[in-house]
Amino acid sequence: SGLSTQPVWRKLWDDVMKTRPPNSESITCWRKKFLETFFSNVLHGVLDVSSDWRLNDHHFSPLLHSSPHVTQLTLCNMLQGAVELTAEHNQKVLENLAHSLRILKFQHLLSSDQSVRHSLVLLLHRLIHHGSVSQLSIYSWPVPDTVLLVLILSMSAGFWRSGNALAYRSSPCGLCREEGNAQSQRSTREQPEREWSNGENLKGSCGALKEADVQGDVDGRGAGPGQNSGLSGLSCPLQNQACEEASSKVSCDHASVQGGSSCCSEQLSRHPVLRKSRRRLKSAVGKKRRCLRRSRGLCADPDDLYDFVFTVAREDSSGLLDKSSITEGENGGNWTSSSTGSPCSGSAGCKKRGGSAGIFPLKAAHRFRSVSTLELCSIPLTGDTCRTLSNLLSSWVSLENLVLSYNGLGVNIFCILSGLRALSRHSDCRLHVLRVSDVFSHMPCMELVRCILSTLPQLHTLSVSFDLKNQLEGNGPEGNPSCSDAEIPESCLEQLEIRFPREPLHTMFLLPVLKASKSLQQLSLDSATLPSSQELGLLLQALKECNPSLKKLSFHDVNLADHQKEVLLLLQDPILQEISFSFCRLFESCTAEFLMEIINTVKKNTSLKSLRLPGNRLGNHRLVALADIFSEDSSSSLCQLDVSSNCIKPDGLLEFTKKLEGHIQQRGGQIQFTHLRLFQNWLDQDAETAQEALRRLKAVCSVVNDSWDSSQAFADYISVM
Repeated sequence: SGLSTQPVWRKLWDDVMKTRPPNSESITCWRKKFLETFFSNVLHGVLDVSSDWRLNDHHFSPLLHSSPHVTQLTLCNMLQGAVELTAEHNQKVLENLAHSLRILKFQHLLSSDQSVRHSLVLLLHRLIHHGSVSQLSIYSWPVPDTVLLVLILSMSAGFWRSGNALAYRSSPCGLCREEGNAQSQRSTREQPEREWSNGENLKGSCGALKEADVQGDVDGRGAGPGQNSGLSGLSCPLQNQACEEASSKVSCDHASVQGGSSCCSEQLSRHPVLRKSRRRLKSAVGKKRRCLRRSRGLCADPDDLYDFVFTVAREDSSGLLDKSSITEGENGGNWTSSSTGSPCSGSAGCKKRGGSAGIFPLKAAHRFRSVSTLELCSIPLTGDTCRTLSNLLSSWVSLENLVLSYNGLGVNIFCILSGLRALSRHSDCRLHVLRVSDVFSHMPCMELVRCILSTLPQLHTLSVSFDLKNQLEGNGPEGNPSCSDAEIPESCLEQLEIRFPREPLHTMFLLPVLKASKSLQQLSLDSATLPSSQELGLLLQALKECNPSLKKLSFHDVNLADHQKEVLLLLQDPILQEISFSFCRLFESCTAEFLMEIINTVKKNTSLKSLRLPGNRLGNHRLVALADIFSEDSSSSLCQLDVSSNCIKPDGLLEFTKKLEGHIQQRGGQIQFTHLRLFQNWLDQDAETAQEALRRLKAVCSVVNDSWDSSQAFADYISVM
């Protein structure tokens, strides 16, 4: 008791895995790392348990014993892992994963046949709908299988199969059958109470149906053939609350939803001679719906597990979203057509085409538990797939984090935004984090930021990142909405990250965002160009006036060589706690006077906790000078200093260390400095001196460095010289 088992698990890793784990320095729990990797390697056949005498025991099940400790799992290639986990002999393993697994990842997927998709459906249903998986990530799928991708997305959103009355009882999942039986029993007990409590309401809209119930009981007979034919026109559930509850198992045909909010009670009033009970009514409506679907070739089997995937090619998207998205056109929105109800039809890049694949009939599916984090990275998303995703997002109220990275969205970003706009209208919407990154930007970054914030003012974190500017930017397709004049309501934004594709940073475009984000605490600006010498000053003034709570400010790859005055103003700020000047050419033409001003400014700042200066050509002599920040007369509270990628040699680091030790001794050992980062410096040029410097530094603070080949940076060295 009280002894760490980390060395034991580390040795087990070496003995069993026989490989060096990546990023071993950052592993905090070797037990967790070993058991999760062990489970994954056994599952995918990478590790042969018979090769180790401790594991080669027929009483020992590697998957069963390690599964309770697995919190994240990656499935790849042909999804062999999904087939193995859903096999009957691994039922207990799947049960363990349903309780322990939090993160499910897919990577390098390939097309699969129907039997594999069947196994995947059962796996996702158990781990997401009846399990604890909260994050689903898909990585590196250059040519995605549309059917498989839609399947994964739909089940991650909580949808599974068509929502007919037998959805539970015919399910291969025992938990669903138990839930269905329990619901049937509750419905049986609550039916008389509902009829009594809603009796007054039923008199007007469903009075004929009520009389039919009584008359049928008295006469002891059902409705005749002629009366049955009167039901042929009924294809939607009753809009009255009592009727909705009574027909909760009956799905509304999408064509009737398209027609608007017509109530079936009006149709009933036209057939006062109906003599049909509610149970017969539900049965007739269900049969009518199934017959309609069969007649259009939409499904061959009402219990087909893939009904919701294969119907997407023919289902019309009209009316499939909630009413809030349908009324967007009436409220002046840019991305919704009030005439069709489609969330994407208003965008030029998201126009609905006949027979488009990917539109998922939400109202025809049962809703289960869904994940709270969705990550789609390096997966090309076509227009059809974007429409599917938009449709799913429109009601995905459990979603808290959405990451769309390198999906080639282009103009389809507006299709995604239309679904998010519909989602934001739900009172229980939880989406707080949105990250969008891609190679090409379809529009200027600031316009997109304004679009997103006007759509989702409840966001806490927004990250927009693009590598290159689209050459056709500004000449987009006709009908593409412009967000430059979008009204931004007061937002909840706390963290904003923008990576510009070498675009000019105009404060006048950023100002409305800053004014609407009173709670902003972190701002990161990457790869922007400053169009004038006054632009940075205007930005700092705007931040001071609009964002008094800002604590972290970061500039990356922004040329600040000619903005020394603004840099000093930032370092004097009494509110900022973390400042980052990353690859900003800060010391490119730096004079000794400017360096001393930086040091003296930081020495007087009592609020600054972290200063990051990677990639600024600091060199040896400037690093040694920075040690004076911690001199005896300093009131600095600086805890972390990052001088990575600064052409630092071992002798310069050793001299910095000796000077720092002298200052600490003068202060009686009282210093707040705790972390020093030294990545990608030239410490390999003299290994012995570097080791001595690092050994002495580690007695003072925590040092993070790496093994880096400095010969790759010879060109940078010449430029510093």
